[in-house]
Amino acid sequence: MNNTDTRLSEIEIYALLEEIKDPEIPVISVVEMGIIRGIILAGDKLTVRMTPTYTGCPALDYMRAEIFALLRSRSGFSEVEVVVDFNDAWSSNLISESGLRKLTEFGLAPPGRIQNELQIEWLEKIHCPQCGSVHTSLQTMFGPTLCRSIHICHHCGESFEAFKPI
Repeated sequence: MNNTDTRLSEIEIYALLEEIKDPEIPVISVVEMGIIRGIILAGDKLTVRMTPTYTGCPALDYMRAEIFALLRSRSGFSEVEVVVDFNDAWSSNLISESGLRKLTEFGLAPPGRIQNELQIEWLEKIHCPQCGSVHTSLQTMFGPTLCRSIHICHHCGESFEAFKPI
């Protein structure tokens, strides 16, 4: 068996990257978040292109190191590179359907899909992840991370975080 027989395919690499979870939302993978933007297989080199959810993401170095370590140990490629790409901006529209479901199950209201320009009204009436009611209101745009806001549900009385549409 030659070395190329032990290398993972692009599909297998995406499946492997499902093991890397977002450090701030540990139920959703970097693939489901849309952070992984591309995979390049060239000879014995594997390059993964990633874009963080925002430029100042404090988990960027951690995610890059986790991706590198996993792929270096299990991809079958002798050279692995993880490139952070800021050319193509991340958008919450990149979160997969399974990722949106997992956000709700985790207790975070998922972002709506953005068409054209973001409207501030989209943050006003968000489905409560506890009871599903839209009888909610924005409490503050500033949650525990830059990508979250705080809301209250007037139906069940619970406060909750929402992932901001970006």
